[in-house]
Amino acid sequence: QVQLVESGGGLVQAGGSLRLSCAASGRTFSRYVMGWFRQAPGKEREFVAAISWSGSSTNYADSVKGRFTISRDNAKNTVYLQMNSLKPMDTAVYYCAADSSSTIVATPREYDYWGQGTQVTVSS
Repeated sequence: QVQLVESGGGLVQAGGSLRLSCAASGRTFSRYVMGWFRQAPGKEREFVAAISWSGSSTNYADSVKGRFTISRDNAKNTVYLQMNSLKPMDTAVYYCAADSSSTIVATPREYDYWGQGTQVTVSS
């Protein structure tokens, strides 16, 4: 059983930065691939970034490469998403997810646990 809680969302001007955090309750957190997804109103949930259990491998959606950085601190059972140079198109509810597989995947159906989401709004 893994419980995930996101935090750090809010309202920011275009070009600004936010850091999202996802706190996990399970002691097996370090064995999970962790991912971030986002969903804007009227759109499908889309992949943003993912990180392997060791933190040695990462993957990013093309739309956020060079702007977002995913990281994890297994000692704190926390995964982060640093978002820089934010654009209005980044506005969405951001979800943290955990996957028990050993490889990074980019589809929501592969993930076993989900947080409740945190709203990110970027104004122009």
